[in-house]
Amino acid sequence: MLTYDNPVIGGFHPDPSVCRVGEDYYLVCSSFEYFPGVPLFHSRDLVHWRQIGNVLDRPGQLELPDDVPASAGIYAPTLRYHDGRFYMITTTVGAGGNFLVTSERPEGPWSDPVWIDLPGIDPDLAWDEDGSCWCAVAGVRVARIDPATGKVLEGPLPVWSGTGMQHPESPHLHRVGDWWYLMLAEGGTAHGHSVSVARARSPRGPYEPAPANPVLSHRSTDLPIQSTGHADLVQAVDGTWWMVLLGTRPRGFFPEFHVLGRETFLTPVEWVDGWPRVGPVQQRHPAPAAWHPVELPPDRDDFDAAHLAPYWISPRSRPDRSWSLAERPGHLTLHATGDSLDRPGHTFVGRRQQHPDCRIAARLQSATGRAGLSVRMDEAHHYDLEVAGGEASVIARIGPVRQCLARQPVAPGPVTLTVEIRTRDLVSPTGEDAPGLRAGGPDVLALGIDGVPLAELDGRYLSTQVAGGFTGRVIGMYVTEGSASFDWFEYLPAGS
Repeated sequence: MLTYDNPVIGGFHPDPSVCRVGEDYYLVCSSFEYFPGVPLFHSRDLVHWRQIGNVLDRPGQLELPDDVPASAGIYAPTLRYHDGRFYMITTTVGAGGNFLVTSERPEGPWSDPVWIDLPGIDPDLAWDEDGSCWCAVAGVRVARIDPATGKVLEGPLPVWSGTGMQHPESPHLHRVGDWWYLMLAEGGTAHGHSVSVARARSPRGPYEPAPANPVLSHRSTDLPIQSTGHADLVQAVDGTWWMVLLGTRPRGFFPEFHVLGRETFLTPVEWVDGWPRVGPVQQRHPAPAAWHPVELPPDRDDFDAAHLAPYWISPRSRPDRSWSLAERPGHLTLHATGDSLDRPGHTFVGRRQQHPDCRIAARLQSATGRAGLSVRMDEAHHYDLEVAGGEASVIARIGPVRQCLARQPVAPGPVTLTVEIRTRDLVSPTGEDAPGLRAGGPDVLALGIDGVPLAELDGRYLSTQVAGGFTGRVIGMYVTEGSASFDWFEYLPAGS
């Protein structure tokens, strides 16, 4: 029997929404303050996913000014297919509210935004038998809308706010048989996260809660996957039902820390007495009937293509003047737009950390100012490996503290910057190797240059539990003075 490993999409890919078109599955996730926004994935079996683009891939669709804080921006998209078109609806927190975009093809191009005159976050879309389009938002309220204009035609109507736990959000309406099922998240997106369900004969209600709510929660368990919730349903080609949802993989000593953000998991669903039944989300599950592995991106990006791969993201924006693949063919050239990673407006191009153990390297071919490699949670939480003025340095920014932890002279010419992240051989809280000292962190980050180690840093300080917010680590290249060219960037999962 074939099995699959969870998560099916690792790293900071939260709030998954999925739809099926024929034998193809498409999935989107939240992107918060990063541009381009709303990563889009394709699969033929719900297990193997390949990113085929980003829904919001041009400034006209996504304008995130510098004053949009970390973990604001794009929240909880919903992806649906109706009458020959794809629809993606989402919320821009701090920059406009709810809007939708459409496309005939999942790869795009996607339309400019149609703004929805409806307050709330986590919008959903569903169509009834007469073609009416319904939008549900956190709360939970539903409204009948015109998706072509964004006009609210009826409502919003308060229908069901869950079982009484905090933050009833991420509503999804699904028509199954003669019932409309309203699935939502409750309990917040941390350890109390859960999935609850109610049903009605009409999107307007009245809704009857499931007798076994919550239908899924890992709270107060010792399961390795935690924070399970924010789920969406899909029926596979063979008639089986599946749930995609977010979860975390915390590590370390109490209270445990997760550093990859909230990831996308997959679990089977059974229908019993008219209600979905979902077991605990396991690290390994029997696979769906279909099995279609995909070719993953190469470990090394040599920057030979005409466009950046879709997994490259930047905080808030990526102005054309800040980067180029053509200026020096075979290289990614970055130009400074801000003088510090501690404030918005800087030039940074990175990718999500997707594995607990991995090695990242970048070849800095040349630089005229200040450039390097950074492991980022937000402007106040990042570790930097920087080259400037004939010297390499390791800088840690943790909350209000910014400190240079190591320096090493470097000769003129190309240098290779490396970050090795490991969950073994952890350092103690005091940095000493002595009996009785417990290693409390989830991992260690070892930073070096040209094979010379410079510093090993505790991973706790680049975790959600310390930094706060809804994202995970993003590792990338930056420049804060002058310009820099990078010959390649390599991301190697452990065992690769």
